[in-house]
Amino acid sequence: MSVKQNNTELDCCEEHVVHVDAVEMARSAMPGDEITSAASDFFKAFSDKTRLRILTALVTRELCVCDIAALLGMSQSAISHQLRFLKQARLVKSRKSGKTVYYALCDDHIQIILAQGIAHVQEG
Repeated sequence: MSVKQNNTELDCCEEHVVHVDAVEMARSAMPGDEITSAASDFFKAFSDKTRLRILTALVTRELCVCDIAALLGMSQSAISHQLRFLKQARLVKSRKSGKTVYYALCDDHIQIILAQGIAHVQEG
């Protein structure tokens, strides 16, 4: 059965049959609420274009706030705000050298997620 909703056709089951074995297998494979909540917050960090551009810039090397601001054509204040968000999400880490604070990706997982996400979009 097809249902029209907002000019989009949705495919629905014509009969209401629950495949109990499939549901139980899926339920046992799902992570708990605490993990899915944390993962949801993690993925929110990737949902902003500026944050995504900062992360992709940091794939190549660590950069300071001034570097990132110049690269993206934004104010240092705006960049600092986004870096704070990314740091709280544990996607970037910082180190201070004299009066300069450098930022880098926290680990290789972030680079892999970015690469896979961009590859997925490019396959389009």
